[in-house]
Amino acid sequence: MDRRNFIKKSALATAGAVVAAPVSAMINKVESAGLLESDGEQAQEATPTGKTPKVLLVNGSPREDGNTFCCLKEIETQLRKYGVESEIVQIGRKPVRMCINCGGCRANGAEGCVFDDDLCAEITHKMKDADALIVGTPVYYGQPNGGILSLMQRLFFSAGHLVQNKPAAALAVCRRGGATATLQTMNMMFEMMNMPVVTSQYWNIAYGAGKGEVKRDTEGMQTMRTLATNMAFLLKKIHADGSPAPQRDERPTFMNFIR
Repeated sequence: MDRRNFIKKSALATAGAVVAAPVSAMINKVESAGLLESDGEQAQEATPTGKTPKVLLVNGSPREDGNTFCCLKEIETQLRKYGVESEIVQIGRKPVRMCINCGGCRANGAEGCVFDDDLCAEITHKMKDADALIVGTPVYYGQPNGGILSLMQRLFFSAGHLVQNKPAAALAVCRRGGATATLQTMNMMFEMMNMPVVTSQYWNIAYGAGKGEVKRDTEGMQTMRTLATNMAFLLKKIHADGSPAPQRDERPTFMNFIR
């Protein structure tokens, strides 16, 4: 028995029915409400508003079937168990332009970046129909892949209205270190766009070097599944009654440190 299972079984034995009863009641209440039905793969179900939630997943690794993809696939499989639609888009090996601060997007009718010859244009179009966003990236020198950073910065700057109020999450895959700094970098973009950041049982990190090695990180894979479960729960709650997104009365105020 490993240390995690030993602690879990010891805690359950100590708590006994005192803890088990209310926890069991809570789980039964959630399942009876139809919010989390996870036994087997479920058909895509519309919420009471008639909307079937959809999550767009972006693989920020140039390796289309590498460790980052394995994590996203684990998330996608779990989302389908809860009837949530999903799509994985690959950043691949094609170059992604960086933002050059040309200002063209401001005169583009809110259609996104004027450079429409790379993946940013495709992601912008897909975000019109997506209800949430999950971005996976390998760790390069303690940072996200440069291509995914360029893509996200251009998307958020040129078409921020398409991501506002939509739940988001990032995940990082590394051989040894730098994953937490990578997650912080990604999450800072979400937080600036009023996007609820979906969490998990741990930081959204998985470890692996060789192709597919990340699957041996059992806790990392479980973290991905928990992330997907939390995302499905939040999406179904958001779309449960068709309530509109928060209306903010104040425009953002900018105050420079150097004046």
